[in-house]
Amino acid sequence: MKHSKLLPRLAALDTNTVSDALDFLALEGATFGIRPLWDCPKIVGRASTVQLGPKTDAAPTVHLITPVIAAVAMDDRILVIAGGMERVSCWGDILANAAHQKGIRGSVIDGNSRDIDGSASIGYPVYGRGVTMISARNRVVQVSSGQPVKMDGILVKEDDYVIADKCGTVFIPAERAEEVIALGERIARRQQGMVDAVRAGRSVAEVMHDKEFESITTKSATS
Repeated sequence: MKHSKLLPRLAALDTNTVSDALDFLALEGATFGIRPLWDCPKIVGRASTVQLGPKTDAAPTVHLITPVIAAVAMDDRILVIAGGMERVSCWGDILANAAHQKGIRGSVIDGNSRDIDGSASIGYPVYGRGVTMISARNRVVQVSSGQPVKMDGILVKEDDYVIADKCGTVFIPAERAEEVIALGERIARRQQGMVDAVRAGRSVAEVMHDKEFESITTKSATS
């Protein structure tokens, strides 16, 4: 129940605010360069992790990620796919259609996608490092799923929280999610107050002084 209540609250924030909350709490989670690969909407959900790696033999294998999609039984899932190779795809439109049919909220790839127009045509959000036409077949395999992975050096575990928008992708450890989101809400309120103050004519140098940001973590910032 707690998790279902946290997701709408997280959805009301953006990646900039969540990144700031993580900074205040000395937590890692913000990534660089994992951005929308088409003009897709913000996605918020919980991680289903996949680890990829290079194919090292000629034996036929089940296509990567398909077992994970088939096993999804919840409506809050975002596929978090690590281990993508430079220049090579690890996502495409057939996978996007399968994920869309299962109600998966989107894919976040530390790697590249091909057939991006296919994902866009069905409204399936894909975040990653770039677009390519080079297939993963006989080049990349699935190594594991449901295990901790590294995304841009950030450790992400199964069921961690994910938010991705036009500025990029942020991960929140599940055990700290309530704390991070609550602080993010305080930051959002304070920053809106700062915008309002600037619009009302207050000096921006005064409004953006370090003391204003430091006060976010005090009890008075909750009002």
